[in-house]
Amino acid sequence: MPRFLFLPLFLCLAACGEILVPTETSTGPGTLSPAGAGTNLAAVVDRTVPVAEQVCRAERIVRNCDFVVLMDSDPTVAPNAFQTEGPNGEAVIIFTASLLAEMQNDDEIAFVLGHEAAHHILGHIPKARESAARGAVLAAILAEMSGVEGDDLIAVQSIGAELGVRSFAKTFELEADAMGTVISSRAGYDPLVGAAYFQRIDDPGNVFLGTHPPNADRIAIVRQVAATL
Repeated sequence: MPRFLFLPLFLCLAACGEILVPTETSTGPGTLSPAGAGTNLAAVVDRTVPVAEQVCRAERIVRNCDFVVLMDSDPTVAPNAFQTEGPNGEAVIIFTASLLAEMQNDDEIAFVLGHEAAHHILGHIPKARESAARGAVLAAILAEMSGVEGDDLIAVQSIGAELGVRSFAKTFELEADAMGTVISSRAGYDPLVGAAYFQRIDDPGNVFLGTHPPNADRIAIVRQVAATL
């Protein structure tokens, strides 16, 4: 019987990368400060979050449809936006000031916000957690059959968990792009204009077990969904 050394998994779903800790944050649309040329995060949050909550309740995938939007005001932190979960299962969406500075219009902010909200609505974090757990278990079984133990077994489990998450990462991103298109459109923004941001960032390409699909695929799914709205 394998002796599994389960590792704690701290998961977030990011539009651009790593987990970030906000240095100065506010928790409501009335207190968020405008950031970036021609953009207003507070106004976008005020219009988009109620739509996201309506979509969340209609989908009935997750129990908690509350959203909290925070901003990391440290200008030295890399451009990023990601969704994680609060202590009660609420969606916590964090933007960095550097990402907002790159946004050219409110449509781009709304699309990113809708995309991150969609990760929560679609239950991607618990799904990713389950995939990570399955990957870790499978890796541990194979490793113990080969005589691996101790710290090496822990390392193998970590790799298995990472592969488990990455196996669905691209699918999750495209699903979030599709629902983000719907959310931003219903909030009164143009998702086609919002998705233009993909044309300005580095293309991850079609990398095996990559975390994000090619930018062209993401733009294509936005156009496809927008055409039905």
